[in-house]
Amino acid sequence: MLPHTILIVDDDEINRAILDNLFSDTYQTEEAENGKIGLAKILANTDAYCAILLDVMMPEMNGMEVLHQLEKLGLTKKIPVFLITAEASDSTMKEAYQMGVMDVISKPIVPYIVQRRINSVVELFSARRRLNNVVEQQQSELLHQAQQIIDLNQGMIKSLATAIEFRDGESGEHVQRIHDITGFLLRCTELGEGLSEEEIEQIALASIMHDVGKIAIPDAILNKPGRLTPEEFEIMKTHTIQGARLLEKIPQLHENNTYKYAYDIARHHHERWDGRGYPDGLKGDEITVWAQVVSLADVYDALTCKRVYKNAFPREKVLQMIRDGECGQFNPRLLDCFFAVENQLSQLYKK
Repeated sequence: MLPHTILIVDDDEINRAILDNLFSDTYQTEEAENGKIGLAKILANTDAYCAILLDVMMPEMNGMEVLHQLEKLGLTKKIPVFLITAEASDSTMKEAYQMGVMDVISKPIVPYIVQRRINSVVELFSARRRLNNVVEQQQSELLHQAQQIIDLNQGMIKSLATAIEFRDGESGEHVQRIHDITGFLLRCTELGEGLSEEEIEQIALASIMHDVGKIAIPDAILNKPGRLTPEEFEIMKTHTIQGARLLEKIPQLHENNTYKYAYDIARHHHERWDGRGYPDGLKGDEITVWAQVVSLADVYDALTCKRVYKNAFPREKVLQMIRDGECGQFNPRLLDCFFAVENQLSQLYKK
């Protein structure tokens, strides 16, 4: 089981209470009144925490001393650490980042910014842990591929460091389901014919980056609780091109075979079979099978789940909307394969 506890290390009881109030609805929380106590808690169970919120100025042992110990033990690579401090000098920030801290957040904190930054990083670390757990169970001939996946995720975290704060609270679950649906459709239907298991793994991993371009979309549009205006929709549509451009700038991705799939999916997951999609107006088999699969998975998940602009639709309504082309036309062969296994896919949404 993945850790679900945030450790708050701060000598100020009020600060601890504020942070506890911010995260207690989503995570379990623990508190430590100084660095010495906080470090003892971490070392007693290094697998217990999904994030550490660390003040700098504290008695007994200050935050930088704690960070030195965590970096020395390699724990800053395993647990995301955030410095939350009023003493964020340039030298402190530089030293903290060199030791592997994920972010330095200045006091007084802005709640929604802190929540978004920390939630997004925790989601990415959790996704990496899930992938690592899967990798560890693979046969020895897949170990090289496993290392590539680990390196890719590390590169993603670094390259998207400024992007993750724009992710909404549902994004982690959404991308995990897209990953699972994509992999299932390619493994369990004829859609994956001609693809090796390695290629399917690469495509499923690439699928989690399909909406990365939304980091360039203003919050007022991305989180608008209602229908977009035509002008706003034109801006929203640019996330496909923006995502492809961003992926081009991730050097680690270029060294992995996942890149060609990630780029294509990010740019073309809104193309439609009849040529009425965007951004390039591709039609028919001009759209790759993996972009088609992710496109359908994205629509299926969006209709099934509550979003800021809509409530979740009942399952029968979702299937009818897809069948009738209310979200755009899909490849008839793709739909046949989808409906043949949808009963199994629906299990992903049962709590």
